[in-house]
Formats: sequence, structure tokens, C-alpha cells
Amino acid sequence: MRALLAALGLLLGWEAYVRLSGVPPFLLPSPWRVGVVLVERWDILWGHALTTLTEIVLGMLIGSLAGMAVALLLAAWRGGRRWLLPLLIASQAIPVFAIAPLLVLWLGFGLASKVAMASIIIFFPVATAFYDGLRRTEPGWLDLAATMGASRFAVLWRIRVPAALPGLASGLRVAAAVAPIGAVVGEWVGASAGLGYVMLQANGRSQTDMMFAALAILAGMAMALWFITDKALRAMLPWQPDQLSDDSGGKA
Repeated sequence: MRALLAALGLLLGWEAYVRLSGVPPFLLPSPWRVGVVLVERWDILWGHALTTLTEIVLGMLIGSLAGMAVALLLAAWRGGRRWLLPLLIASQAIPVFAIAPLLVLWLGFGLASKVAMASIIIFFPVATAFYDGLRRTEPGWLDLAATMGASRFAVLWRIRVPAALPGLASGLRVAAAVAPIGAVVGEWVGASAGLGYVMLQANGRSQTDMMFAALAILAGMAMALWFITDKALRAMLPWQPDQLSDDSGGKA
């Protein structure tokens, strides 16, 4: 309810500013005008939204699996860690926006280049968060496992991985928040469908209300994806309670 009231307050302030300042609609449309476009052009926006949502979900799935696999490889292979970890860090020095034209050139204007772009953006936060959790396992647990003669695989799978799940959860939450960026950037570079494509076309026609409508749908999808991911992770990690509380004493 607090979030809804805050959003309503922002919309009312936005509406009041547009009406009182007299700013032209092609520069800043009112929320009412954006809502009208959402209703009238919903049939068009819905199809493009499904395309972008597919790219986001597939990118998050592939990027998360790749990030977890690399983190496990770094934790299990001590020799390869010296070679792969610097490459992993150096790869982030390349702006992902600069890679988008190459991905479109290599993979085409279809779904593959957008999924690849989203996967690249998601990969790093998942890999680093999971790897950081794997290397920060409680030393007492590792000493106990060594005393009991546990193998390296058993230590990794039965001790390090469960202990690193909260860190992985943090990485997945970050991935859910940034997942739409890759898909939209890929659509801006070259696409024939998707919300990024709609925004690009609307910008060329100075249809700012259409741009805001597509942006509102994109923001709604990103928020829904984050909350779904957060709820699923809380259900999967019941032993990791949230220690932060709001003013009423409930969980934040």
C-alpha cells in the first residue's frame, strides 16, 4: 500500500507539473495521456512486450546458469582459477553496449542476439556473487570436513555450495533487476519487434507518449520479475531470514 501511495503521489505531481507548466506533449506527456495510449494501443504493445519478456527470461536463465557454472569451476579448479579469474574481471572492462552491434552482426536481428546481450549482462553479477559465497565458507565447517576425511567434491557440494546460496540469491536479485537492460539495448541496435523497437520507432516519430507507455510496461515487467525472483529465493532459503524490519515490526 505504501508503494502504491508513493507511486500515486509521483503521478499526481507529474500530472500537476505538466498542466501548470504548459510543457509541450512531445517533450513530456502527462500520465493521463500515457494511460490513454496504453489502453488504445494495448494490442500492439502486448505483442512487443511478449517478445521482450521472452528475451529477458531466456537471457536470465542462460546467464544465471553460465554464471553459476563458472563460479563452481573457479572454486573447484585451483589451477584454472589463476587464468580464468583475471579474464572474468577484464571482460567487464569492455562496455556491454559496444558489444551489441557485434552480436547483431554475428547472430542476426532475431531473438538470439537479444538473449545473448541479456545473458552477458546477467552473467557477471551471478558469477561474482556465487564465487564470493563459495570462497567465504565458515572455516570451522571446512576443518570439520577435513577431520572427517571428506573429499574435495564432497566439501564443495555439501558444504561450500549450501553456504554460498545466500550470496547466489543476492546475485540473482541483481540479475533480475538488470536483465531488461540487455534485451532493450539489443533491440535498439537492431530488431523488428520488442519494446525497445517500439521506443525507437516512436522516438523517430516524436511520439513521446508511446515511448513512455512502452517504458511503463518495461518497468512493470522488471519489477514483477524482481519480486517473483525474490519470493522464490525466500521460499528456497527459509534458513536465511531477513533481519531488516520496517517501522511496524514486520519484515522489510
